[in-house]
Amino acid sequence: MRTTTRGSVLVLWAALLVPLAACAALAAFRDDVANTNAALGLVLVVVAVAATGRRWAGVLAALSCGVWFDFFLTQPYQRLTIDDPADVETAVLLLLVGVAVTEIALWGRRQQARASQRAGYLAGIVTAARTVADGASAGELIGVVGRRIVDVLEIDACRFDPATAPGPRGRPRLHGDGTVTRGGRPVDVARDGLPVDDVTELLVEHGGVVHGRYLLTSSTRVCTPDLDRRLVAVTLAGQVGAALSGARPAA
Repeated sequence: MRTTTRGSVLVLWAALLVPLAACAALAAFRDDVANTNAALGLVLVVVAVAATGRRWAGVLAALSCGVWFDFFLTQPYQRLTIDDPADVETAVLLLLVGVAVTEIALWGRRQQARASQRAGYLAGIVTAARTVADGASAGELIGVVGRRIVDVLEIDACRFDPATAPGPRGRPRLHGDGTVTRGGRPVDVARDGLPVDDVTELLVEHGGVVHGRYLLTSSTRVCTPDLDRRLVAVTLAGQVGAALSGARPAA
């Protein structure tokens, strides 16, 4: 946590001071470098700060670039006023482009994170399939998949119940299409999260035959797994159901 805080402070100072240093350096060449070209160079500073993944730092860098561009590179120099309408347009565009570039950089980071997350989900499914192919026991497969479901859904625990009879009436259930219901009514997982006052059951079935269920516990915090993650959990449970269709585990 201290490392993260220290990194945030460093990014904050960079967002404030790097534009200042860049504009001060460009001021020495303001007779040779057009303000539009200087503004493009300052956009690179914003991109570098935004690449850290902190929106506020990118916006701060854009604001800092706009202020120091006005102070050092527009007439009257070393005053926060601009006389030339063209320089006003350049300063405004610098600020707008800086903010836009920040949002684009953050969007790219989010897409990369989602791609890595999907790769992790796929690795979990492959691991479960490989466990089956390697001839592991039913107990080993159940344990592997249970741990994967905990990781995917970011819940507290996942316990396998070999009972095939219907569970208590009204118990929350994660269905094959990724939806969650409680007492027959849909649960808005994105808004309310998985139920925290009861376990959520995920049936382990294959070919319409129930071979047990995973009981998902999320009691210490609100867990809001998106539809993709819920479908991955269903797919993992399906791997167990396919394996158990030929070998039932001991209770």
